[in-house]
Amino acid sequence: MEKGYITMVLHAHLPYVRHPEYKYFLEENWLFEAINETYLPLLHAFERMAHDRVNFKLTMSLTPTLLAMLSDPLLQERYVKHLDALIELAEKEVVRTRLMPDLNKVAVMYLDKFILNRKTFVNQYNNNIIEGFKKFHYSGNLEIITCCATHGFLPLMSVNERAVEAQIKIAVDSHIRHIGKAPKGIWLAECGYFPGHDKVLKKYGIQYFFTDTHGILHGSPRPKYGVFAPVFCDSGVAAFGRDIESSRSVWSANEGYPGDYNYREFYRDVGYDLDLDYIRPYIHPDGIRINTGIKYYKITGKTQEKQVYDPEKALHMAREHAANFHFNRVKQVEHLNQYMDRKPLVVSPYDAELFGHWWYEGPSFVEQFLRMSCDSRSAIKAITPPEYLEMYPKNQIVTPSFSSWGHKGYSEVWLSPSNDWIYPHLIEISERMVELATHYQNQSSDLLVNRALAQAARELLLAQSSDWAFIIRNNTTVEYAEKRTKDHVNRFNSLYEQIKDRRINPEFLQALEYHDNIFPDIDYRIYAV
Repeated sequence: MEKGYITMVLHAHLPYVRHPEYKYFLEENWLFEAINETYLPLLHAFERMAHDRVNFKLTMSLTPTLLAMLSDPLLQERYVKHLDALIELAEKEVVRTRLMPDLNKVAVMYLDKFILNRKTFVNQYNNNIIEGFKKFHYSGNLEIITCCATHGFLPLMSVNERAVEAQIKIAVDSHIRHIGKAPKGIWLAECGYFPGHDKVLKKYGIQYFFTDTHGILHGSPRPKYGVFAPVFCDSGVAAFGRDIESSRSVWSANEGYPGDYNYREFYRDVGYDLDLDYIRPYIHPDGIRINTGIKYYKITGKTQEKQVYDPEKALHMAREHAANFHFNRVKQVEHLNQYMDRKPLVVSPYDAELFGHWWYEGPSFVEQFLRMSCDSRSAIKAITPPEYLEMYPKNQIVTPSFSSWGHKGYSEVWLSPSNDWIYPHLIEISERMVELATHYQNQSSDLLVNRALAQAARELLLAQSSDWAFIIRNNTTVEYAEKRTKDHVNRFNSLYEQIKDRRINPEFLQALEYHDNIFPDIDYRIYAV
């Protein structure tokens, strides 16, 4: 008989990156790599468990921006071309390494996986893997939740209630459009919670959300069971807090499982290692070396002193680590069970892309742990948040504190000297959007004006993506993130002036609708007061 429960939450998200104006755009590879290394491997794990009649339970957010990209025909077509190129490269690698048995075994592994991915993506799901996730959602194994419309960081949007509400309402609409029914739960972008936002969630039918640990522990009054049972906000919406111990096992660079020397090394890729003339057809068209996803080495040693990756050994370690994770969670709930009037719940949230993309063996770890948690002899069972709430409908009423995850836990990643210039612009265009929507909500019958207002809302939403501030703060693809922010702000302001002056440029508007085509059914009146 189980002594406690675990909710594993995978936050699947990517910013909206779609550039039809170019035949090749480097940042679109973010999506292609995630499909190849995270989303399809997870679906394959789900299929294996379903085949073995393992009644697994997992919670995943599929963010509105990710759903928009996964369902976009242009990006679907480009992913297939990307995958075909990888298959061609892997075939060449099998030939090139034929006299190097250790490398050849890895090359064959990649070829087999790329071929399987293509078969799954094209033949099984007709280029739309959302259908795969939906299948497991409707079977009761996968709880799919939503996120803020464009991953907008709500605590820094709180000066404009309409902007906050739009991020939630549009997210729910998008979820219904792609998944077929309204979401029960939401992953607030960057785990960012601000007191009172739960009332907006309640308004749009959201039953629960997640916070970082201190969001619950610093709540008022202090929660009796810490993060090991949900709490109810005054609105009746439930808040689940992240468990530090289980998170550390996976996230920590020093203590976490992904650092094991037997796992695949992310930073040694044939895109950088092989001769430029040989690899040129599979990297950036301008000859810029990039990751291809074919990596032959494991983590051991310095960058140039790596040992060859052993897939069987790596999968063995994934099973070992899953068993260790399971053992530790059992001991955790056995201890907690002594002090609670209910069976404790361990909430373990992670970025989905950690599993597979950054930690190549991660999907196998997830699968093995879920299998163990479904064993009838296991003292801990995987469960979804609605199932736990149904089991324990009475919970303490607590107001969670303002909080986020990330460095120091209070928005510092998204509001720092490197990126604070963003927010005056976001605040201003949010106010302008409210002005336009309020003015036109009952009087515009002009199709062109309505189209311009809808596109202005899209540009605002895309500018609000927390990803741009995150990228700037982390000093990665800074130029791209800055350009995206400025482009969306400028596009919004151009539309604002054209609408105000009643001189909308149809060609300009049509170009924006083609380029930034997210949320085709958006209703700009959500911003009206």
